[in-house]
Amino acid sequence: MATSVKMDEKLTGRVRNLAALRQRSPHWIMLEAIQQYVDREEARENFKQEALASWAGWKETGLHLTGQEVSAWLNTWGTDDEGPVPECHE
Repeated sequence: MATSVKMDEKLTGRVRNLAALRQRSPHWIMLEAIQQYVDREEARENFKQEALASWAGWKETGLHLTGQEVSAWLNTWGTDDEGPVPECHE
């Protein structure tokens, strides 16, 4: 799929300059920038959806762990006392 992007001259110059410094084509620089943006925004959206699902689950059941409980558990990681995931509670 061919797509065009309209940029002002200042941004076009910046892309060309960066491409020259990186010994890449302007096309490669733009494609890389778009890929990183899409990856970041998809991750952000996934995080948001997981948070909303967690919130809905808490509203439905009231089950949770406190930050202190999670921190205490995480502090055991990589030690001889590493424990299982704590049980959620009301």
